[in-house]
Amino acid sequence: MDTIMKSTKNFNRVSDIIDSLTINPNPDSVAVLEEIGTNSSIDEVREMTARALVKRNEPASLSVVISHKGKGINDMSTVVAMSTINCLLSLEDKELAMKVLEDTISDEGFEEDVRENARSVKALMALS
Repeated sequence: MDTIMKSTKNFNRVSDIIDSLTINPNPDSVAVLEEIGTNSSIDEVREMTARALVKRNEPASLSVVISHKGKGINDMSTVVAMSTINCLLSLEDKELAMKVLEDTISDEGFEEDVRENARSVKALMALS
């Protein structure tokens, strides 16, 4: 029982840190979220981090969840990928996300699967 409480307490601390980085205006906070959060071995942490990056709704943060292999919409966990897509779809202002999606689709430097995922999400966002 003590282990469960300790684990929950630690998870709440991680959640608080992610929330703090979400509202921190310093651009370095995006790098911290990417480096630590999106590389976590825990799906829930990657999911919270992806939501935080979408919530920031800035080109750098959106690029992480849209254009980076293994992160956000390209995560190997369908739960993380779908959660990120749902967050993107629920954005009130989708203009920046659509721009990052378009840039990803048109950039031959990205792997085809990353570009295909961006294409699919862009189609969904156009309908929402």
